[in-house]
Amino acid sequence: MDQLDANMDQGSAPEENVESMEMLLAQEGMGLDVPKRGEIRTGVIASINNGQILVSVGTKSEGIISSREYEQIPDEEKEAFDIGQEIQVYVINPEDQHGNLVLSYLRAREATDWDDVETLRESKDGYESTIIGYNKGGLLVKVGGLSGFVPASQLGLARRARIKGDTPDKRWGGMVGEKIEVRVIEVDRNRRRLILSERAASSETRESLKERVIEDLEVGQVYKGRVTSLASFGAFVNVNGADGLVHLSEISWDRIQDPSEVLEVGQEVKVKVISIQKEKKRIGLSIRQLLADPWIDKAQQYEVGQMVQCKITRLTSFGAFAEIEPGLEGLIHISELADHRVEHPKEVLHEGDMVNLRVIKIEPEEHRIGLSLRRVESMKYADMDWKDLLDDLGDDADFGDDDDIEEEDDDVEIDEEELDEEE
Repeated sequence: MDQLDANMDQGSAPEENVESMEMLLAQEGMGLDVPKRGEIRTGVIASINNGQILVSVGTKSEGIISSREYEQIPDEEKEAFDIGQEIQVYVINPEDQHGNLVLSYLRAREATDWDDVETLRESKDGYESTIIGYNKGGLLVKVGGLSGFVPASQLGLARRARIKGDTPDKRWGGMVGEKIEVRVIEVDRNRRRLILSERAASSETRESLKERVIEDLEVGQVYKGRVTSLASFGAFVNVNGADGLVHLSEISWDRIQDPSEVLEVGQEVKVKVISIQKEKKRIGLSIRQLLADPWIDKAQQYEVGQMVQCKITRLTSFGAFAEIEPGLEGLIHISELADHRVEHPKEVLHEGDMVNLRVIKIEPEEHRIGLSLRRVESMKYADMDWKDLLDDLGDDADFGDDDDIEEEDDDVEIDEEELDEEE
């Protein structure tokens, strides 16, 4: 400082004096530290009065956090503020019209949050948070003070399996408040765009998830699932996060050629677990076993020995199939076509023929009815045929009254007497 005094005493020019002062201050470690617009600084809370916060950032006077911003700071953060506490502040204006240094706590925190998510994106580390909301495309998750978006396609397998309903509220409403681990996959500070992924953060692979689900499933139990894909041989349905197969034969009691006739991707269905192969990680499911079996109702109308009129629908090397009624078919085994040896059913029948057949076997569990052509004339079932005939005729049957029968008997006796006299 002695050198400074000497220069001033020598009557140097004002410009030279200023330059000399700055040089000397710098040499003494007292360089000017003027805040710059957009800069983030660490300050110390000097006072909190009347909704304003004064923060010392190392200049000749404290900076001000306005009362308007003070109201926007979350209550739990304001309650934690204390005199002498260090906080990050953003320089909005180094000097306003009143000469005040204007600062912002929220903008500093936001800028720090963006820095933090950039770091998370680069490190690929997971971040555990809470689901705070949703929109039509996915979930909203808090990362520090920022709100990030998790698209439906970026949800984990288990959470995706729970997506239900045709409105955002039905699909996502029940997930709000749940814990979730995410990874930052996209950051655009200018557009305020933060994209997150639960799927990328999950350490649980599809195979490991399926193993866990298989352990929890039980054969014979019924679960809700969602159709994830269709194939010519059946439909895949996701149950609790793992896909199981509903084979074509287990979709409906009706004969269908393709699953798309009755199912569509995304459809919610109830399924019954009918098999679990832990080694191969395969889950067998059934939809039709949860539906009323129309075959049983129809088959209950028939009994062994009954005569039925049927239409021949198909010929095979081992016999012929015949439609008893729509939705109910029976098989005439080749051995039941005739009393003599038949090499192929076409020797006796043709598709479209209407024939009378005998029911010889009913197996409800196997959905099988055995029919016979060669036993149609069998005397074994004569009593049943006679009864069926009477049932068919009903009240229209007229075999004459008892008096007529007695008169006929008398006539017979007279004839016999006349025969005796002639002898």
